[in-house]
Amino acid sequence: MTTPSPATGRTDAPDDSRRVSMLLGLLFGLAGMGSSSAAVALALLGEDLGVSAGIAAWAISLYVLMLAVTTALYGRISDLVGVRAPLLAGLVLMSVGALVAALAPTFEVLLGARMVQGAGAAAVPTLGVTILSAKYSGEVRGLAFGRLAGVAAAVSCLGPLIGGLVEAAWGWRAVMALPILGALVVPLLWRALPTGGSGARLDVVGAIVVALTAAGMVLLVQSPSAGLLVAAIGATLLVLGVPAVRANVRRRPDGFLPVEVIRNATVVRSAVAASAVPAAWFAMLIALPAVLLAEGWQAWQVGLAMVPSAAVALLVPQVAGPMLTRLGPGRSLAVAGLVASAALLVATVGALWSSATVLVVGIILVTFAFGLGQPALSAVVGDAVHDDVRGVAMGVSTLLFLIGGSVGSAIVAGISGPLGMPVALLVLAVLPLLGLVVLAPTLRPEPVADPAVD
Repeated sequence: MTTPSPATGRTDAPDDSRRVSMLLGLLFGLAGMGSSSAAVALALLGEDLGVSAGIAAWAISLYVLMLAVTTALYGRISDLVGVRAPLLAGLVLMSVGALVAALAPTFEVLLGARMVQGAGAAAVPTLGVTILSAKYSGEVRGLAFGRLAGVAAAVSCLGPLIGGLVEAAWGWRAVMALPILGALVVPLLWRALPTGGSGARLDVVGAIVVALTAAGMVLLVQSPSAGLLVAAIGATLLVLGVPAVRANVRRRPDGFLPVEVIRNATVVRSAVAASAVPAAWFAMLIALPAVLLAEGWQAWQVGLAMVPSAAVALLVPQVAGPMLTRLGPGRSLAVAGLVASAALLVATVGALWSSATVLVVGIILVTFAFGLGQPALSAVVGDAVHDDVRGVAMGVSTLLFLIGGSVGSAIVAGISGPLGMPVALLVLAVLPLLGLVVLAPTLRPEPVADPAVD
C-alpha cells in the first residue's frame, strides 16, 4: 500500500466544514436528481416527442453513462489545475445540458443534451469528496463526508416527489430543467474551492482510452435491459480498451491513470467492495416505485413514501461521523455492506408481500448504508494515496461506485421481468457479501515489528 504524504492545506474548521459539506451535498443531490426526478417524467416525455417508453428510458441511461464515464477525467484534471476550474466547467455543462433538454424540439436533441448534462454532473461527486479530503482531517473530515452523503441521498430520495409535483404543475420540461438550480450554489462555495495543482500537462490519450473503456463497462452492465447491440458495443470497447489502458500506463506511469493508484490494493479493493452499496441503493430506488405503481399508487404517493428515507439521510451524518472515527473507514465500509445486504433481504420480503411498509423499511436501511458507505470509501481512498494523485484516485473509486449503481439497476431491470422483483432483490443481496470478501484483506491489522529483532 502506498504511504500517503502528510496532508497539506488542511485545517480543522467545523464551522466552515458544515457549510461547505452541506452545499456540496446539495450539488451532489441535484446531480442525482437528474436521474431520479426524470424517471417520473418519461411517460409524458415520450408521448410528447413521439417515442415509446422503452426508447424514452435512454434519456436516463445516457445521462448515467456520461456521469460514470467522465468522473475520472475530472479527478485527474483537479490534480493538475486545482478543483475550482473543473468544478465550474462541470456545473456550466450540467446547467446548459439541462436547459437544452428542457427546450429540446426533438428526442434526438434531448438525448444529446442529456449526455452533456451527465458529463457536467460527473464533476460533482468526484470533486466534492476531493475538496473535503483536501481541506479537512480527522473527525471533522468524517463528519463532513457524512453530511455530504446524507444531504445528497436526501435530495435524491426526494427526486420522485419533486419531479412528480413539478411535472403536475409545469410539465416534463420543467423537470428536465431542475438541475440548473445547482448554478445558484456556486457563489456560496467559490472561496472554499482549492485552486492549486501540480501544473503538469493532461495525458489526453490516456483520458480518451480510459473514458472509452469505462463506457464499455457501463454499456455492458446496462445491456440486459438495453439489448444485444448495446452489449456488443460495450464488449467491443472493453476488449479493445483494457489492453490499451495497460499499454498507456506502461508508457506513461505518471499519466492520466497513475500506476500508484491502480496498484494500490486498498483503493481498488475498497472501491470494488463499496460498489455493492450503490448497487443496492439504485436498485431500491427502482424497485419501490415499480412495486407500488403496480399496486395502483400514484407517482406523488410513491414520492411521499420516499420521504422517511430522505429524513433518515439527513440524520445519518450524526452516526456516520463518529463511526468513521471509532471504527475506522475500512470497518465502517464493511458495516455499510452488511446493512445494504440486510436492506435488500427486507425489500425482498416487501416485494413478495407487496407491502409498502416493509419496502419503506428496506429503503430506509439502504439509505443508511449509502450514507455511511460513501464517506467511508472517500476516507479510505483519501488516506491511501499521495496528495498529488488524490483527485484521480477519487475519480476512479467514484467510477466504480457509479458502475455499482448501474449493476443494481441492470439486475432489477433484467431479472424482475422474467423472474419477478423478489428474485431480483434476493440476487442483489449477495453482492454486498461478496464485496466483504474482497475488502477483508485490507481490514487485517498491519504486523508490528519486534523491536528486539534487528
